[in-house]
Amino acid sequence: MTAFPDTEFLSEASDRLKAMLSAQASEVELERGEVLFEQGDAGDALYALLDGSLEVSVLAMSGRKLSLNLMRPGEVFGEIALFDAGPRTATVSAAEPSRVMRVRSRDVMAQIKQHPDLAADMIRLAGLRMRWMGTQLNEQVFLPMPARLARWLLHLVRARDEGDGKITLSQSELAEFVGATREAVSKTLSGWRREGVIEVSRGGLVILDFDALGTLAETDMI
Repeated sequence: MTAFPDTEFLSEASDRLKAMLSAQASEVELERGEVLFEQGDAGDALYALLDGSLEVSVLAMSGRKLSLNLMRPGEVFGEIALFDAGPRTATVSAAEPSRVMRVRSRDVMAQIKQHPDLAADMIRLAGLRMRWMGTQLNEQVFLPMPARLARWLLHLVRARDEGDGKITLSQSELAEFVGATREAVSKTLSGWRREGVIEVSRGGLVILDFDALGTLAETDMI
């Protein structure tokens, strides 16, 4: 039996909760581009990413896709569905061939009814995710685009955990991540290239100066 990942969202959960989730889980394999669930679908399961990477995106009222996150192995998501079977607030699709663990909400609720002490751990898990989403919303609303872009570049390269500073996303894809136009992202990247912070190529970009990019990510005077 594959154990449910012991990530930041489950690190404070009891061993009993982790064992219950692992016992109720089944594995799902996704091909690149395959959708796990779409924005508006009924929420019915908690997931954990085992291998690959998953893109989290939403569709704006204008019809424009906005990427919110790129999840890497160990991340847990969809836990709100354990408490509310309302529609999914985002679409999750495979950015590359991926493997996830899925726990159906009906199975978890059946276990919680039998063992009510598990509910406190599940509420803590949901609270952590809501706090994270609040942080993401604040950044999207209040931070200037260059700061958001710098933060996303650092997040994406750290998620790869390769240490080479490479990011193989197009400028259009980066624009989706930070909620900006491709032109605005291109202009910002060009300025950073002239300053020696990054190197830009058709296949993406490479971070050359992590300290400088970290400063750009922290300041609101860009």
